[in-house]
Amino acid sequence: MVCLPTYNERENLEAMVSALADVLPDDGRILVIDDNSPDGTGRIADRLADERDDVVVLHRPRKEGLGPAYLDGFRRALELGADLVIEMDCDFSHDPNDVPRLVAAAEDADVVLGSRYVPGGGTRNWGLVRRLISRGGSLYAQILLGLRIRDLTGGFKVYRRVVLETIDLDAIDSKGYAFQIEGTYRALRAGFRVVEVPIVFADREVGGSKMSRSIVLEAIWKVPALRLSRL
Repeated sequence: MVCLPTYNERENLEAMVSALADVLPDDGRILVIDDNSPDGTGRIADRLADERDDVVVLHRPRKEGLGPAYLDGFRRALELGADLVIEMDCDFSHDPNDVPRLVAAAEDADVVLGSRYVPGGGTRNWGLVRRLISRGGSLYAQILLGLRIRDLTGGFKVYRRVVLETIDLDAIDSKGYAFQIEGTYRALRAGFRVVEVPIVFADREVGGSKMSRSIVLEAIWKVPALRLSRL
């Protein structure tokens, strides 16, 4: 099951659902998690669910951040019996055609990360400041947490069901991109095998970025907090 959190993604949602349908197996499903988008994304999601058997919609009352949206999506995916849960952006920053490669890698791993910072990976259409923030954030988390994972802030991931059942979703409280760091860190601490698969991340062409100063600041304090909790 692919979890797609949405907030004002009306320009991208239908095209993303169509693209995912072309690459998912017959039993694959798409869970749209909409945070009461004022642009009508939720209504589009409901129409798609009425028209298609492979689309499910989870409506949330308000925008609370990436982390809470994904956590609610993970819980619903588990309730619906998903064995593999995929998280990815709805704005085509993550290429739907990469999904089969990540799913295949999950045959020998518990968590698969679509990585920009391993050989073969990269970014496209990014300015210098955006590259520095992203790469610096991953290095910061990598050093403080003592991990070998190179892309800790990436949001294109596959979790096996057992991982999400083990890492205590209720204990995760990160709101922004620190959520990605925390999820991977908890999986590694629980003894699960995490692998990185190279992807190219392309900046969105339609709609606005969800990056903000508060998201960056949360990651700055959350990473040492995770390390202290381990001690």
